[in-house]
Amino acid sequence: CSVTVVPATVSAEEILSDSPDGLVLPNGPGDPAENKYQIGQLEKLLEKLPIFGICLGHQLLALAAGSRTIKLQYGHRGANQPVRDLSGTRTYITSQNHGYAVDNASIKCGKLLFQNANDGTCEGIDYPDLMAFSVQFHPEASAGLLDTSFLFDRFIQMMAREGRSR
Repeated sequence: CSVTVVPATVSAEEILSDSPDGLVLPNGPGDPAENKYQIGQLEKLLEKLPIFGICLGHQLLALAAGSRTIKLQYGHRGANQPVRDLSGTRTYITSQNHGYAVDNASIKCGKLLFQNANDGTCEGIDYPDLMAFSVQFHPEASAGLLDTSFLFDRFIQMMAREGRSR
């Protein structure tokens, strides 16, 4: 993949004018609900191109899709956070560093993919109708060898399916 990095202040129109194959929303600090500009831009991008959200990107995507976030009492920190794959029987050991989570009860659009094995919080959502999915943990950190690297393969396949991969 060729990667173009843009600032958090970029508009949806600017992103679309570059005709990207997809959009990766990366991690970042703070309360996701405070990022009102970015959430508004993501609302404009839903259904327009494949989107993969990671950590803060997961939370912003959920907010753009109508969910809420909550502050965790202790947060998830470290390279040993167990995450259950709800479509099977696997549990992944993941790397995480966040103090907020998507409120499970608020998910109206999308399907819960992953759940924290310790506290049951949302760790991933699939939005098939919106060409998007997201995870709370850091698949790029490879906490459990390369256990969750398949998520990047899934995103590349999604872009190819949408005829966006060059």
